[in-house]
Amino acid sequence: MKFVVVGAGAIGAYVGAALARGGADITLVARGDHLRAMRAHGVHVVSERGDFEAQPPATDDWSVIEDADVVFLGLKAYSLPTVAHLLGTLMNPGATVIASQNGIPWLYFE
Repeated sequence: MKFVVVGAGAIGAYVGAALARGGADITLVARGDHLRAMRAHGVHVVSERGDFEAQPPATDDWSVIEDADVVFLGLKAYSLPTVAHLLGTLMNPGATVIASQNGIPWLYFE
């Protein structure tokens, strides 16, 4: 089973590192400085559950979604409207999507 984390920031990188630690076939999709840092140093997790490091592949190439069985969305909520068409176009019709939306402003709940 192939996993892809789209939006491998703090939450997505943690999920991807945990899956990699468990032996899963996982690829992280990120951008910019964060992507370069993960490529160079992997993901270092500091947690009360135990610290660990993982070196999952990281890319900015969204085409990795095409072969994924599971796509974990770690994008900020406000990023979804600009990338939803990519997800719909690239994803395998049988893929499972797990959405972990963060970045919702506090005023949303008021």
